[in-house]
Amino acid sequence: MHEAALTWSWLNVLTKERQDAILGVFGSLEEGLKHLNAELLKGLGCRQETIEKTLVRFEEFDVQAYAAQLEKAGIRFLSLADASYPEKLREIGDPPPFLYFKGDLTILNQPCIAMVGTRAMSAMGQRVTELFVPALVRAGLTTVSGLALGVDAMVAKETLDAGGRTVAALGHGLSSIYPQSNARLAEEILQKGGLLVSEFPLDATPDKYTFPSRNRIIAGLSLGTIVLEAPRESGSIITAELALDYGRDVFAVPGPVFDANYEGCNELIAKGHAKLVSSADDVLRELGVIAPKAEASKSLYAPQNKDEEALLTVLTTMPQKVDDLIARAKLQPGTVTATLTMLELAGAARNVGQGQWIRI
Repeated sequence: MHEAALTWSWLNVLTKERQDAILGVFGSLEEGLKHLNAELLKGLGCRQETIEKTLVRFEEFDVQAYAAQLEKAGIRFLSLADASYPEKLREIGDPPPFLYFKGDLTILNQPCIAMVGTRAMSAMGQRVTELFVPALVRAGLTTVSGLALGVDAMVAKETLDAGGRTVAALGHGLSSIYPQSNARLAEEILQKGGLLVSEFPLDATPDKYTFPSRNRIIAGLSLGTIVLEAPRESGSIITAELALDYGRDVFAVPGPVFDANYEGCNELIAKGHAKLVSSADDVLRELGVIAPKAEASKSLYAPQNKDEEALLTVLTTMPQKVDDLIARAKLQPGTVTATLTMLELAGAARNVGQGQWIRI
C-alpha cells in the first residue's frame, strides 16, 4: 500500500474524489496502478496534457529511489489510510489524499489557529500581528500559515519569538522553500519544534493552482481562521471562505474604509462571513479557550509516567470532557480520573467545571 500511495502521490493527479473512484472500481490503489493508462486517466477527468505528462512520470518513476530520497531528507509521508493523518484535516470535504511533512506532527494535537494576510503587509498589519500572536501562543494555540512573504512570515516569526510552535503549509514540494528568502525561517520553525507540510511531491514547483490548493490545508488544520489584513479577492479571502465551507470559525480585523489592504477584511465582516475581532481575547472567547494571565509562564511539569504523558498530550487550553479525554488518550476511565487528580495536585491540569479539564 505504501509504495502504491507514494507512486500515486508522485503522479500528482489524485483528489479525494478521484481516489474514491479508483477504490470503488478496483478496491485498492495498488490494483488501480495496474490499470493505469490513458483511458483510466481520462475517465478520472484529466486533460490530455495531464494524461501525457502523468504517463511519462509513471514510466520514469523509481519508487525505491524516491523513498530513499525522502528518508535522506528527513521527510515523512502519510496517506488518508494512515491512523496518524491529521484528524481535523480528515474532516473536511476534500482532504489531500497524501501529505508530506517535516518536523513534529504531534503539535497538531493542540488546538490550531490559522492566521493569514497579505504579502504586502502594512505597518498596521504588522502591529496587529504583533498584538495577536503572543496572546494566542500563551493560550496554548499552534499557529498555522503559509510561509509566504508579509503576514505569513510575520506570524511564524512572532510565534517563535513568543516561544510557540507553528505550522507552515507550502504550495510546492518540500525539496525547496519558496520564497527562498524564507528558507532560514523554515529551518528555525523545524529547530523550534514546528512543522512543514505539503500535499505535493518533492519536485512540484509553485504556480497559480498550488497556492489555492494549499489554502485548504491551512483552513482544514485549524479550529478557525483569522484574517489579519487582506485586500479583496486575495488568497487570504479564499482561505477564509474555505474555512466557512468546512464549518470552522472565521475572524477578521477591521481596517480603514479607504484602505485597499483591508477591503477583504471589511467585506467579510459586512457579509456576516467573519466575526469582527480587535484582540486575541475576542478570538479566544469565541473558540472557548481558557487562557492564562499574560504574566503566567508555560507549565514546565514533566510527566511522571506513561499515563500522565498520554493525558498531557491530549489536554489543551480548550475545556474537554473526561469521556473525550478517555477516547483521545486511549486510557481506561479509572486511570484517566486518577491521573487527572494527580495532574491537578501537581498544578499541570485544572477542572474548570461541568466535568471539563484543561492543561495549565
